[in-house]
Order: sequence, then structure tokens, then C-alpha cells
Amino acid sequence: MSYIQAIVLGLIQGLTEFLPVSSSGHLLMVRHLMGLGEIPLLFDVLLHVATLIVVLVMFRKIVIRLLVSLFRWIGRKSDESDAENLKLIVIVLIATFITGVLGLFISKMNVGETPKIVFPLYLVTAAILWFTKKAKEEREYKDLTFKDGIITGIAQGIGVLPGISRSGITISTGLYRKMSRDVAAEYSFLISIPAITGALLLDIKDGFSLIEAISFPVLAVSFMTALVSGFLALWMLVRLIHSGKFWYFSFYLVPLGILGLIFF
Repeated sequence: MSYIQAIVLGLIQGLTEFLPVSSSGHLLMVRHLMGLGEIPLLFDVLLHVATLIVVLVMFRKIVIRLLVSLFRWIGRKSDESDAENLKLIVIVLIATFITGVLGLFISKMNVGETPKIVFPLYLVTAAILWFTKKAKEEREYKDLTFKDGIITGIAQGIGVLPGISRSGITISTGLYRKMSRDVAAEYSFLISIPAITGALLLDIKDGFSLIEAISFPVLAVSFMTALVSGFLALWMLVRLIHSGKFWYFSFYLVPLGILGLIFF
């Protein structure tokens, strides 16, 4: 892999991991166009780690708040003020468990081997985003239930499919569940933290094949590109969601899906 290819892959990962257009779908498409063939899975995971860092930094306040409540509970020093945070942690864990089970099942289907599967799923993602413009905002964190964890866990599991945006489907699901825009966005990335961390731990065994296939300097360039572009993408996404323009991404996905179905 050349430095140019590494930069392109890092840029695509950083931008599309947060923007609701499917990072896995775009990476698969770009690899196909560049003729890269199969790349060790850990390369994908390390690019996701770059975006995970972005999530932790951007949403550090709520992450720290949840960790403080968790450690207070472990130390048996929690009180009523920690109740909402502890409940949210359980909801996130429920979503994570369901995502893991569903994601494992989908991964065994090997649907990501060809870009042809991506384009019709781009249209599905476009439809999911389109209907969020009618979503009603009513619920804050205190209103979330374990049912929200189940439903968003299923949504995030489906987001494993290339062409289905993880951020797109989970934020949309939150909006369909009448979460406020800010909560839907923040919660979507909260449940991504254990999902990405789990993927890293499961695929760490591919590290040796990664070293053989890709040099460390090339990997570092791709990682930093994903990190910087990820910050920019998430900053822009949060503002678009807050302004109620989340569904605008449908206008990008529809022609992309149609053109892909025609020419691929």
C-alpha cells in the first residue's frame, strides 16, 4: 500500500465514519477502484480506533460523567445523583450485547465481499435518513428505557452491513424513538465506544498479518489522516443534526446508489 492510498483510505474512514453515508461501504468501494484487494481486518479496526479517539474527545464530558458514576457504584459510594448515569450505562451495555450478537451473525454471511451489495443498501440508508425530518423531539436521557437499548442495539448491529451507515441508522433510530437531536447524536456515539473497542480486541490477532502487509509509516499516515478528518466530520455532523438538516445526506446517497447499480 502506497502513502497516497493510505491517505485516501484514512480520509474516507475519518469522514464517513461520522457522516451518515457508511464508512464500510465507501472503503469497500474505494478499495475496489484502487485495486487493493483484501486488506487485513485490523487495518479497518485501527482506522476505527482513530475515530474512537475523536468520539472520546468530542464527548468527553458525558464519558467522564458516566465513568465517575460507575466507579462510585463500584466503590459503593453512589447516591441518587448517580442513578440516571448508571441506568444509561446499563442501556448502553444492552445495546452493545445485542449489537455483538447480531453483528457476529451478519459477519458470517460474508456480504461485504463485493461492492454490488453496497449500492442498494445506500438507498436503504437514504430512506432511513429521509424520514427523520418528521421525527418529534421529546425525550432526554432521563426518559430513556431498556427498550431503547434493545432497539438501538439492533439498529447498530444492522449497521455492520456495508452501505448501511452505523451513525446514520442509530441516530435515526434515536430520532424515531423521539429522542432530542442532541441526545440522539450523543447516544449514538456512546454506544459505538464499546462496539469499536470490542472489534479491536476480537481482531487483535490479525496484527501479525498487518505488519507483513503494511509498513508502520504507511499505517501511521493513514491513522493520522483518519484522526484529523474525523474531528472535522463529527464537528460538522453535530451542527447539522442540531439544525435539523440530518436528512440532507439522502440527496448524496440516492444518486450514489443509483449510479452504482448502473455502472458496477
